[in-house]
Amino acid sequence: MVSKTDDIPASVPNCSPADFARDGETANSKGTTSKKEASCACGHGVETAVMNGDAGHDQAEEADSKQDGSGDADQAEDANEQEVIVIQDTGFTVKIQAPGTEPFDLQVSPQEMVQEIHQVLMDREDTCHRTCFSLQLDGNVLDNFAELKSIEGLQEGSLLKVVEEPYTVREARIHVRHIRDLLKSLDPSDAYNGVDCNSLSFLSVFSEGDLGDTGKRKKKGSELEQIDCTPPEHILPGSKERPLVPLQPQNKDWKPMQCLKVLTMSSWNPPPGNRKMHGDLMYLYIVTVEDRHVSITASTRGFYLNQSTTYNFSPKPANPSFLSHSLVELLSQISAAFKKNFTTLQKKRVQRHPFERIATPFQVYSWTAPQIDHAMDCVRAEDAYTSRLGYEEHIPGQTRDWNEELQTTRELSRKNLPERLLRERAIFKVHSDFAAAATRGAMAVIDGNVMAINPGEETRMQMFIWNNIFFSLGFDVRDHYRELGGDSAAHAAPTNDLNGVRAYSAVDVEGLYTLGTVVVDYRGYRVTAQSIIPGILEREQEQSVIYGSIDFGKTVVSHPKYLELLEKTSRPLKVQRHAVLNEKDSAVELCSSVECKGIIGNDGRHYILDLLRTFPPDLNFLPVEGEELTPESQKLGFPRQHRHRLACLRQELIEAFVEHRYLLFMKMAALQLMQQKANKDKTAALQDSNAAGAGSENKPLALESCDGTPDSPTSSESTLTPEDSEATTVSENSSAENQEAMTEVPVASINGTHEPLAAERQNGGCDGPLEGKEADENIPGLAQAKELAESLAAEDGSGIDPKSREVVLNACKAVGSISNTSFDIRFNPDIFSPGVRFPDDSNDDIKKQKQLLKDAAAFLVSCQIPSLVKDCLDHSSLPMDGATLTEALHQRGINVRYLGTVLEFMDNMPAKAQLEHIYRIGISELITRCAKHIFKTYLQGVDLSALSAAVSYFLNCLLSSFPDAVAHLPADELVSRKKSRKRRNRVPGGGDNTAWASLTPSELWKNITSEAHGYYNFSLQCESVDQAVEKYGLQKITLLREISIKTGIQILIKEYNFDSRHKPAFTEEDILNIFPVVKHVNPKASDAFHFFQSGQAKVQQGFLKEGCELINEALNLFNNVYGAMHVEICACLRLLARLNYIMGDHPEALSNQQKAVLMSERVLGIEHPNTIQEYMHLALYCFANGQLSTALKLLYRARYLMLVVCGEDHPEMALLDSNIGLVLHGVMEYDLSLRFLENALAINTKYHGPRSLKVALSHHLVARVYESKAEFRSALQHEKEGYTIYKNQVGEAHEKTKESSEYLKYLTQQAVALQRTMNEIYKNGSNASIMPLKFTAPSMASVLEQLNIINGIIFIPLSQKDLENLKAEVQRRQLMQDSGKIQEQQGSHLELDDKLPVDD
Repeated sequence: MVSKTDDIPASVPNCSPADFARDGETANSKGTTSKKEASCACGHGVETAVMNGDAGHDQAEEADSKQDGSGDADQAEDANEQEVIVIQDTGFTVKIQAPGTEPFDLQVSPQEMVQEIHQVLMDREDTCHRTCFSLQLDGNVLDNFAELKSIEGLQEGSLLKVVEEPYTVREARIHVRHIRDLLKSLDPSDAYNGVDCNSLSFLSVFSEGDLGDTGKRKKKGSELEQIDCTPPEHILPGSKERPLVPLQPQNKDWKPMQCLKVLTMSSWNPPPGNRKMHGDLMYLYIVTVEDRHVSITASTRGFYLNQSTTYNFSPKPANPSFLSHSLVELLSQISAAFKKNFTTLQKKRVQRHPFERIATPFQVYSWTAPQIDHAMDCVRAEDAYTSRLGYEEHIPGQTRDWNEELQTTRELSRKNLPERLLRERAIFKVHSDFAAAATRGAMAVIDGNVMAINPGEETRMQMFIWNNIFFSLGFDVRDHYRELGGDSAAHAAPTNDLNGVRAYSAVDVEGLYTLGTVVVDYRGYRVTAQSIIPGILEREQEQSVIYGSIDFGKTVVSHPKYLELLEKTSRPLKVQRHAVLNEKDSAVELCSSVECKGIIGNDGRHYILDLLRTFPPDLNFLPVEGEELTPESQKLGFPRQHRHRLACLRQELIEAFVEHRYLLFMKMAALQLMQQKANKDKTAALQDSNAAGAGSENKPLALESCDGTPDSPTSSESTLTPEDSEATTVSENSSAENQEAMTEVPVASINGTHEPLAAERQNGGCDGPLEGKEADENIPGLAQAKELAESLAAEDGSGIDPKSREVVLNACKAVGSISNTSFDIRFNPDIFSPGVRFPDDSNDDIKKQKQLLKDAAAFLVSCQIPSLVKDCLDHSSLPMDGATLTEALHQRGINVRYLGTVLEFMDNMPAKAQLEHIYRIGISELITRCAKHIFKTYLQGVDLSALSAAVSYFLNCLLSSFPDAVAHLPADELVSRKKSRKRRNRVPGGGDNTAWASLTPSELWKNITSEAHGYYNFSLQCESVDQAVEKYGLQKITLLREISIKTGIQILIKEYNFDSRHKPAFTEEDILNIFPVVKHVNPKASDAFHFFQSGQAKVQQGFLKEGCELINEALNLFNNVYGAMHVEICACLRLLARLNYIMGDHPEALSNQQKAVLMSERVLGIEHPNTIQEYMHLALYCFANGQLSTALKLLYRARYLMLVVCGEDHPEMALLDSNIGLVLHGVMEYDLSLRFLENALAINTKYHGPRSLKVALSHHLVARVYESKAEFRSALQHEKEGYTIYKNQVGEAHEKTKESSEYLKYLTQQAVALQRTMNEIYKNGSNASIMPLKFTAPSMASVLEQLNIINGIIFIPLSQKDLENLKAEVQRRQLMQDSGKIQEQQGSHLELDDKLPVDD
């Protein structure tokens, strides 16, 4: 596999070419460099996307690596030569010879380590019971950590021998642990308990094993007989029942297989000295299924029976002793049941899909679980005593130096692709290990299992160190945050800090280090876990900090090395270098906020910490005396008082705002250039050549008026030309009008759907980064403006004439750029920080910065919120639950504290009926977030022994209709008569531990409404759960899911009767566990991601094969960095499956999509909206492969999950129901099919409007089923509706209208024939000679064609000539794009009569 980075166009969407330029791997294959601005951020290199790819995934990454908008990222491109890296991935085969088995072949790759062969052998059915062995080639032992390519003599066909090695205590423990894992391999309890990165997956229950095996199309007759199509009652449209039990279906034939009754460490451990001299390592106690009790010695030579009993120690070997190198071999000799069941168990284990077994990188918790029997488990018990309860620090050599590991991996070389892959893999591995250790530690801290380092202090002020990780609680200790909002600020600071760590880690500057940081919410407490800077605990903080401030700006210090390092981050993070005054009133230079501290550790590394103000403050939530916000903000009631003063703008918002300003900058420069040109032409026409000089003194009015207001460059008076004053107003509020007045904006392509931007303007929106770029391509002078901006950035500007420089200067001033020669917007994060003072000479700059911050705050409410709502209206954003709604907000840089504002905005929309689904999800999110805030403080006052009682009581108050819920306090006999004087509970305020029991449902709901008003500024119109359900159309099961996921509660899976007025829904037995909710940085596989984006771009341009190759390449690189399981690999597999399907390789599509479903279930959750989507795609490919029964089961599963997650009233449900209806139509279940199709029609009509083309298609699908039922009148009625829509929307000449018209004629003929036959029967009775009517079941091909259409895949046959024309056109566009000269006439769209796969 040759990996050429020159396959990546320099205009990869969302990735700055500088990333490649840095490593000398840029310039595309033609050797020409392409300008970044030519490609729009969604990867549409050509204006009409031939295929829209899988838009579901791209949005999520959009914010990751936006360009600076500065145009100088290309400068390094030409200088560097191409560097082509060849990854030798030609695999070869070796033979493996293990004791007692036949030699077998194993395919390996040169990159693999010997260790990986070990892993394969420990997983194989016939060698899985071995752990302590070496691999030998020609008698030489292979080093575990050597790469195969570095081993001399290892080649195709080499024989590797597995040689048993003597045990050590460590190896014996590993062996016992491995055997226990094998015995538990089919047991889901680890997944339910959320340990060892196990998680649930239920696909196999519906697909009955591996989908690939049955990929051959069966004979139609037999297939139809086998299918049981009737869905369970609760899945049918209109059903109000929402059962919980089907969420975790049990495989009918699954019985737990018992191999042993007990396997545990013996109480005779550890061996006494004299037995150690005989090689005894440890003793095991085992009870077989036949009830035989045996004691086993683990010795250096293996395992054997000894003569000890429970009360009598006799370590001599028994007779016979059955000495075996493996415990499995020993147990197979003494227990026939073990031998039989273990073999069966391993057969079943290896039949499972590997993705059901592989550990996920981060732990995923399940919010429901069945009641599991608690069985004896020696390994779990041992873990609890050694590593879980804080003993770890007492065992030398057991703890890892997390800080050293995290920083060393960052220091690895990254000059070329293999080095970068190695580095990213190491960073990712250490990071996921650190996140797991930090989570365990945080739970141990809150559960009281870790000793504080300041035990004398009050509980909430305590700090902890465990396993080389530092833990602190989210309370305002020592009034540190008193000015900023006390405990609320202390609770918000860790997440802000984590966002800062995430941002600096992403910029990845060599020599600048951040701490490993994980924020854990558990049992109502927020714990911050951080790696420890070497030496920091030995010094006072005042001595350590050499940059920044430890008291919010009263005293400030700086350091040249820090300034140099932070300067490198300032451009990507948009941080302005600025001076502040210290306590002596002298100016100190900073390149970050004052809170950001620089500490040089004992290891000589430069660390930065306390990054809570990396991004500028959000003025909408920060009232400042004497500062007026812009009219847009004021109109919506901002600024508002917030709980704390740490409200920051999100990085995504900063990126979008800068992008938006860049467009304005370009337009203004273009306008001035055109004006200059016009003036020049005029003067040239009027005077002779000598007079031309006089004309140039006559500056255009625009420049004068701009120069006239140098002090207020961002104020709305700075205009360019008198007559265009409206057009060039620069303040955000007028961005919409100014762009309309400047130029007639043509159609923009947003994610492949063409929408006139005018419509968006009416919604109060403004250009997002994607819309503007293509729309503005034909503004006169824009190309010159770009060239000018780039040439200014590229050189010192000496070769540019003064007039042009003036154009740029004016445009820079107008958009608030900090530079006068190029576009460069940055923010000063300290502007509104209390206690920070600035030198007098920077007053002008401060004034500009304040205006810029006000504009950014206004941009959020006047542009980003309307653009989100618009995306929801046109269904390019389709949140299904709270998490996906939050993600949609965050992608646009909108903080969740704006949720109330967003809901209000929707409420006042004329089209609010079409936003009902989003509104409902928003209300549900608002209620559950308010409940979470209350639950947090509620839990802090609960004694550990009353935890399940308190949680079940809270859920009753929140969700149960039972009016007088009463709390069950723990039984008195468990309360000690002599109350210990020590206060064990971590109650911040002390006091009564039963205060929680006094809460009532009405009081809780009152608190929720006041929290909604106080935090989100939204008035909830409900005083109880039933009113909320009634008024807002919510579902109690959805609320239960949301609150459980947000707080980490795990409940028993059973049917809950929420609506009973006689007894509460939950008892304390229903609460099984509380899990932590963990936030951490997600390290990225950058190269893989760039390949993935390039592949998407290629696919969208119609180059499917090249796209497919790039995506495959990305998949290899993702696997290389993340291992087999990751959410990004899931997106990769989904897109690959889609491409396989379009290119006609159905079995391969099925295989990739099966992996995508399994991975989505495992890493995101079994009912995550993404998993539901994956199930739908898989059902389509199953149907295409002739697996009708499986396709239906998968669709029913998807529908059930969607009902639980968001209910029936959602646009996505229409697509799902159309799929189900079509498949049922194909298997001749007409009545059932109609129920689903008519429901889809109703939902489509509601959300897309009765005139939409989707509705026309829905009518047509319903008409087809009525035709099959011979109900021609109904069929005609529906087809007429569809025909009318087509005629009005696309005209009579359109293919769709003609098709509909033909079908109408056919239906009319059939109806007439039927009527004639009926009349004949009435007239002649039973003697009538009846013409047989043609009732045909629809062909599978026609059903598949309709399925493809509704799922956005249209195959249209092209003639050879069409193909050639299309190819020529695509190549022409590619060339134009590469040379950066796309100035296409938007009117001349490539009208494809297409007949290519189109995917929308």
